[in-house]
Amino acid sequence: MYGVLLIAVLIVTGGAIAFIGDRLGTKIGKKRLSIFGLRPRHTSIIITIFTGICITTLTFGVMAAASENVRTALFGMERLNRTMLETQASLRDAQSDLQAAQSEQERTNEALAKSKEDVERLQTQQSELEAESARLQEGNRLLEAATQELTLRNDTLAAQNSTLSAQNGELTDSNAQLTRDNAALETRAANLRDGLITIREGDIVFQAGEVIASGVIRGHRPVAEVDRDMQALAQLANRNISNKLGQDNSDQDIWIYQPEYEAAVQQIAESPQDMVVRIVAAGNLLRGEAVRTTLALYKNSVIYRDKEFIIARPYMLDGGSDGEAEQTVMSFLKDVNLAATSKGILPDPIRGSVGVMEGAQFYDIVNSLRGRHGAVVLSAYANGDTDAMGPLRLTLRSEFQTNSAVR
Repeated sequence: MYGVLLIAVLIVTGGAIAFIGDRLGTKIGKKRLSIFGLRPRHTSIIITIFTGICITTLTFGVMAAASENVRTALFGMERLNRTMLETQASLRDAQSDLQAAQSEQERTNEALAKSKEDVERLQTQQSELEAESARLQEGNRLLEAATQELTLRNDTLAAQNSTLSAQNGELTDSNAQLTRDNAALETRAANLRDGLITIREGDIVFQAGEVIASGVIRGHRPVAEVDRDMQALAQLANRNISNKLGQDNSDQDIWIYQPEYEAAVQQIAESPQDMVVRIVAAGNLLRGEAVRTTLALYKNSVIYRDKEFIIARPYMLDGGSDGEAEQTVMSFLKDVNLAATSKGILPDPIRGSVGVMEGAQFYDIVNSLRGRHGAVVLSAYANGDTDAMGPLRLTLRSEFQTNSAVR
């Protein structure tokens, strides 16, 4: 809008000057005036030239007065060119700086992305550390609770320690008494050893492992009740010893290792099953020697019910002589003994037998086999309920086959 107004002003001003110059030239031409002695025509030309100069001068003056850009174009072009060159150089420098800044920005963006990854990784690690810290706090809480519990236990143990200290004093006194008793027993043992020198070699009363007494003691009861039953079994062992020696031995207790005895009582008291207890000789015992024994414990249960089948075996008879018949029955009884032992009946440690039968029944079976030819099947059945302690009472049966094949 400003440029249009300036052009309009220049047009009006140029037209006005041209009009004035024309009027002035016309008047001078009509009056035929002369300047500097020139001819009127030349004077008119000079006036016209002057008028054009005035138009141009006035035009530039108005433009210069009205527009700073014109003044700059007329009088500051060189400075403007220098400024443009400097600006272009600065622009190139700025572009270089911009490219460097863009490169730096790319590196910064890469570093920022890496930093973001590091931040995410650190956040993940922080979450894991927070979870671990929570676990450690929970562990510390549990540890504190355990510490408090241990403190209470320590207090309890301190009280128990005081009690044990008192009991230890009592045990010390008991130990002194036991030491005196042990000295007396050593003296007695020495006397017994001296007496054994005069005893005839081989006069063995009990063989090693021989059962002196045995019985079934109910389990899962108070220790005191079990101990009473064990003492009754020990008294039975004393009576058996007296019967075997032919003299009263009731005033002399059998020797059982005390820790073994206490462990046996505790085991029976804790057992849900009844236990078979055997008092067996710890070694070959000579007449006059202290009766040293050991305990053997076995779980008790009913192994065979009354009339329960045990085993059956086929045999082939060839004439059935007395020796053959008896040998056949004895072989069958060995198999019965092995089967009963395998099922859980405790054998006699010395003889290894578990069963008993009446002599009349034995000879009846032997007699039934005499003079027989061919196959016979011998079978054994329990005669009454039998537990692990035994003995197994037997009923034997024989069945003769019609053919000679043994099945």
